[in-house]
Amino acid sequence: MPPRDDVPVSAPPEEMSCKELVDVITDYLEGTMASANRLRFEAHLAECPYCVSYLEQMRGTIETLGELTEDSIGPEARGELLEAFRSWRER
Repeated sequence: MPPRDDVPVSAPPEEMSCKELVDVITDYLEGTMASANRLRFEAHLAECPYCVSYLEQMRGTIETLGELTEDSIGPEARGELLEAFRSWRER
């Protein structure tokens, strides 16, 4: 049956790329991602074992870092970490 002019036709959602997944993974993990994007994110995971692995690594990192306190990091190491993140952000 051909589409009718009075019924809106929605296009299928655009596939999410690996790069886009990496860019929005924090939103996904924090539960702040819009439902349409979450569906795209999860559809990508269903097809991409590399991104599934990345997601698992991020979850492991969060779990490990959640056990650290600011006091458990020495001043020198703290300065090195802050500098590394500053350099990374400037790219």
